[in-house]
Amino acid sequence: MRRFLALLSMCLAVPIAAQTGLPPAPYADRQLDDPRQEAAARDLMEELRCLKCQSQSIADSNAPMAGDMRSQVREKIAAGETPEEVRSWLVERYGNWVSYNPPIASAVTWPLWIAPIILLLAAFWLARGRFRKPKDDE
Repeated sequence: MRRFLALLSMCLAVPIAAQTGLPPAPYADRQLDDPRQEAAARDLMEELRCLKCQSQSIADSNAPMAGDMRSQVREKIAAGETPEEVRSWLVERYGNWVSYNPPIASAVTWPLWIAPIILLLAAFWLARGRFRKPKDDE
């Protein structure tokens, strides 16, 4: 019984140990003073994927990593970098997957763009054979 209780307490302690003790990023939830810079940062944050959540933009995610990324975007925009420069820096750091609009010309991403077309052509080819009228063999 003691072993079971010890194991149970260890299992319950794991999520507590996983919490970070780091303070939140300074610009994670605080807007920039310049409205134009904040608008540019906000537009860029809507186009970047949260690496932890994967289905939310960093603007919508509450994950600590998304907060760090929001802070980095705002800091770089406040320092005078353009949104495209910030996007390039994030893509270089995290890969094309961080962007909701990856480039077509990359050797890694072209299958993502061509696969739906191939699947549609295969579906039409299969449907054509399935719905074709039978020939009369008289």
